[in-house]
Amino acid sequence: MKTNRLGSSGFKISRIIYGNWLTHGSQIEQDMATTCVKQALDLGITSFDTADVYAMTKAEEVLGNALKGQRRENLEIFTKVFWPTGPGANDRGLSRKHIVESCNNSLKRLGIDYIDLYQAHRYDYETPIEETVEAFDYLVSSGKVLYLGVSEWRVEEIAGFLAVADSKLKTRLVSNQPQYSILWRVIEEEILPYSIAEGIGQIVWSPLAQGVLTGKYKVGQDPPKDSRATDPTGSNFLSGFLRKEVLEAVEKLEPIAKDCDATMAQLSLAWVLNHEGISGAIVGATRPEQLVENVKAIDIKITDEVMKRIDEAVKDVVISDPSRTMSPKTRP
Repeated sequence: MKTNRLGSSGFKISRIIYGNWLTHGSQIEQDMATTCVKQALDLGITSFDTADVYAMTKAEEVLGNALKGQRRENLEIFTKVFWPTGPGANDRGLSRKHIVESCNNSLKRLGIDYIDLYQAHRYDYETPIEETVEAFDYLVSSGKVLYLGVSEWRVEEIAGFLAVADSKLKTRLVSNQPQYSILWRVIEEEILPYSIAEGIGQIVWSPLAQGVLTGKYKVGQDPPKDSRATDPTGSNFLSGFLRKEVLEAVEKLEPIAKDCDATMAQLSLAWVLNHEGISGAIVGATRPEQLVENVKAIDIKITDEVMKRIDEAVKDVVISDPSRTMSPKTRP
């Protein structure tokens, strides 16, 4: 497995990252989750991404159990804070109270003493950014967190964090976790160039567009059994990608993948990793063989000609307008 530095930091992560959103504690239970995690480790994946809200905190526990017995120094464990994890008024957001309590609870569920990368899952419009930055700085100073990141923040929001951190504290952001794929390119206009300039690496989620870029969803055919489209939780995130014109565009990628001696999934992952500023891509798995195939993407070379062919195939369905994002501003 190849590694990348996360932004301009000295922190190295595996280029393929194992994520457990919608899988651990939801689509698969502990035994299969442990099998998939073991396969990831055998393939050289050392970076694992989760969040306190996944499966309502159960995903962190499942991942922690699956990683028991592993040498802690060989792992990079990422988790997140923001979304509600309980019924209380302070069980959400980026207040000092919730950040500190959520971090402590994540450490317990994961069974670890520190979090390698702690990420603000969304921007909090109700909490002063100074309070959020100071709370994260406290966790870094206490040794509970090593590095900080955000997820789906806009340029002006990241800039606000950096302005406070740079003027008052030593704490800085090293990563952003955006959605990015052949079909979803919202970050290209502003987020990606800004992040490159500021030394912030991108940890990409949904590089396969919720599985659509694997080619398994076909025009006029029912979704495969046990796919995300048939899962009550995951199907909500798929509707925008299952339109007829999107699936027809994805079919045009099949001969391109064949010419690269790759599967559709491998081509799509290689495309993401081919871009400057992308530190790693998150993949999930409900079966270990999915990981075996996906990891091969790191060895696939994408030429300029292939990039042009991909762009031409999907030019009419690419989403690059921030106003159409699936991660809108979470204003009160």
